[in-house]
Amino acid sequence: MTLQPTSGPQQNQSNGAVCPDLLDWEWLHAGQPVYIVLITVLGAVLNVFVLLVFWLHKKACTVAEVYLSNLAAADLVLVSCLPFWAVNISNGFNWPFGLFMCKVVNLGIKMNTYCTINFLVLISMDRYVALVHTLSHGRMRRTKYAKLGCLLMWSFGFLLSVPTIVFRDVEYFPEYGVTACFLEYPNLAAALFFDVMLIVFSFIVPISIISFCTVKIIQALKVQVIGRFNAERTEQKATHLMLAVLLAFLICWVPFHAVTILDVLSRADILRGCALESVLEICNQIFTYLAMFNSVLNPIVYVIVGKNFRKKVFEIFKEWNMKKTVTSESLRSSNLSSTLKTLA
Repeated sequence: MTLQPTSGPQQNQSNGAVCPDLLDWEWLHAGQPVYIVLITVLGAVLNVFVLLVFWLHKKACTVAEVYLSNLAAADLVLVSCLPFWAVNISNGFNWPFGLFMCKVVNLGIKMNTYCTINFLVLISMDRYVALVHTLSHGRMRRTKYAKLGCLLMWSFGFLLSVPTIVFRDVEYFPEYGVTACFLEYPNLAAALFFDVMLIVFSFIVPISIISFCTVKIIQALKVQVIGRFNAERTEQKATHLMLAVLLAFLICWVPFHAVTILDVLSRADILRGCALESVLEICNQIFTYLAMFNSVLNPIVYVIVGKNFRKKVFEIFKEWNMKKTVTSESLRSSNLSSTLKTLA
């Protein structure tokens, strides 16, 4: 997220020239806090629900569910950070939480960017092994390996997010009259380098791996005899869920990465023009919040597409109802016994 003034002209730099602000930001600033609060509430409730289902169910999580639970955890990290930005925007981009929270909040947001796509890589690779290399998948697909893979992805996401900790700062801007939490790289070369790193490790490389796995998975689904074995039907259900989650990711994140690529080309003077810079600025804001919506969309996809997930939910509620019935009957029996003793 970048600092934008709440009023007055914005001066953009284009090839050494000063560009006036060609767009009115007031409508966007007014709607952002409401949208962020909505995303926060829905994302927190839905992702906590997903994690509780995986945690409370009596059966141990499968490999795919280990990855999905970590994906839900990454989404929960993001929505936990968003309320701070809602307050920031409501205050006219005046950051009231200090330097430490400036770094921590943006670390959580950046880690979600890296971890979400890389958990999808793990899910795609798992489906690829399960459907394409069916004879060897028993040895390769174990939950302990899945948990280790998730730990490595969290560590990788943190490592790639270190520049956020180093270069985030809080400073007073007299021209805007605000104390802002902002990202300031030492020079343009460093800014371009870290933006290219974001594009490569959170989009190009993961999407290339996912695309390869997806093509092989679809080919495998076409040649399989549907319904031949219960195990195959289970794998196909998990695969359909993976494809739905991947589609949701692409819808929410591809526009963000496309704008990031255009922004890098613009700042490198490959693409030029004040109008382009202004359009990229507002598109960056809009598509950033579209990407955040992915944290709400994922749990909805689990419920709509994930038959095994819905089955777990029904089994948990059924178990709760049985416990309530047993508890109620025990209390009734206890009260009846007490009444009979009193009468005797």
